[in-house]
Amino acid sequence: MTQRALLQWPDPRLRARAAPVEEITDEIRTLWDDMIETMDAMPGVGLAAPQVGVLLQVAVVDASDKRDRRIRMANPEVLDASAVMNDHEEASPNLPGVSAKVSRPRGVAVRFLDETGMYVRRDFVGLEAASVQHQIDHLQGRMYFDRLSKVKRDMLLRKARKLQR
Repeated sequence: MTQRALLQWPDPRLRARAAPVEEITDEIRTLWDDMIETMDAMPGVGLAAPQVGVLLQVAVVDASDKRDRRIRMANPEVLDASAVMNDHEEASPNLPGVSAKVSRPRGVAVRFLDETGMYVRRDFVGLEAASVQHQIDHLQGRMYFDRLSKVKRDMLLRKARKLQR
């Protein structure tokens, strides 16, 4: 496993829609392993392939306390979402030093290709659900701050630019 370099905002690849995965290959499995290594080296509970410069619909999530529930996903899509919303403090290693409270459905049902190449449907709740939704946003070229009001988004990006200097 290799730790991968994280893109830094405003790299245009962070705004690109990732391509679907046609099949689970050894290259995809290696990418998942590398992404887990990268995720473990940073503070965070998930990582999407575009964050490391790979424009494929591949993501990993592990929101467990012991970091022992690795979820490897390809082509994830939300099938159903709870009407109940939760607020979570979200951030991105691609835009270090800033974070914001983001409101997302408390639970989601997601369909994705797993490491065996089979489509599975899985329900996620709480922090795990927030992280899965956050990663799906990345795969669609969206950042967490896109879910903020224009005023809050502009303030967050101004603060991030100051920190980058």
